[in-house]
Amino acid sequence: MHAGELPIDAAVVRDLIDVQFPRWRGLPIRRVTSSGTVNAIFRLGDRLAARFPLQGADPAVTRQELESEAAAARELAAATRFPVPALVTLGEPGPGYPLPWSVQTWLPGRTGDEDDPSGEVTFASDLAEFIAAVRAISTRGRTFTGRRRGGDLKDHDDWMHTCLRESEGLLDVRRLTRMWAAFRELPREAPDVMSHGDLTPGNVLIAGRHLAGVLDVGSYGAADPALDLISAWNLLQAGPRQVLRAALRCTDLEWERSKAWAFEQAMGLVWYYADSNPVMSRLGRATLDRIMSAAEVLPEPLRADGAQRLPRPLLEHGSRTAAEAPTTATWAA
Repeated sequence: MHAGELPIDAAVVRDLIDVQFPRWRGLPIRRVTSSGTVNAIFRLGDRLAARFPLQGADPAVTRQELESEAAAARELAAATRFPVPALVTLGEPGPGYPLPWSVQTWLPGRTGDEDDPSGEVTFASDLAEFIAAVRAISTRGRTFTGRRRGGDLKDHDDWMHTCLRESEGLLDVRRLTRMWAAFRELPREAPDVMSHGDLTPGNVLIAGRHLAGVLDVGSYGAADPALDLISAWNLLQAGPRQVLRAALRCTDLEWERSKAWAFEQAMGLVWYYADSNPVMSRLGRATLDRIMSAAEVLPEPLRADGAQRLPRPLLEHGSRTAAEAPTTATWAA
């Protein structure tokens, strides 16, 4: 998928596990089929997962990122009722693999690109609850840093120019160029809040129409409140999307900025993964289609009975303290 991607297979993982963690020598190892683009994931028995970053980097930087992700998981686990993967241990570079790597707990469930939750109002309500709980975590003075999604939209102009150029013949570039020209001018009024940072179908787990867990918390940090609303566009159809918006009491400006961040992500997915990861490329197209058709009137109003009942706005409830948070499961992926 990426230039210079690190090769890793089950035989290499077996050797690394057996040498560094001999207590797990008897556990079976198998690679997890995934649309993920950051890590190769291997099941280690029934309760663990070994994760190996796919892109080469300075080992010290990689270790710091893995430790930061583990700290993010602990903070999220204390703030929401939805399980997140917990770090069990860090592995060292070894024969066949040059970077630190991690072993995490395994969460049961199917990812959103395996079990499509887009039409489920119950899932949308759960997702809104998760976003609200993360937003309620104190920033403790943390603010957005870097140039990733969640800061200034105009910082992404160069990337958008690249995406628009590479999308010739794939997408309606003329229309999309006009859309970015409008999105990049949206003002920013709300202060940073804590955000998961990468709520995509591959990073949510589904069970019985509900959100059953959240994966890949490495992008967790302070950012534009609209950032986690990307999930409204890459995960939800129009009806459930409005449930999420109502639950979070999104302003018109925040909602438009959510479209902008979803647009920025989707534009890169379509062309970059067109051959190497068709699932991600299709996700980009579906997200763009939802953004472009967002002005369409819903065919009928949502029912307010049974599972379709609109949730009360979640922000009024505040956050749970660690003591109030239900105990989470100890599996994860």
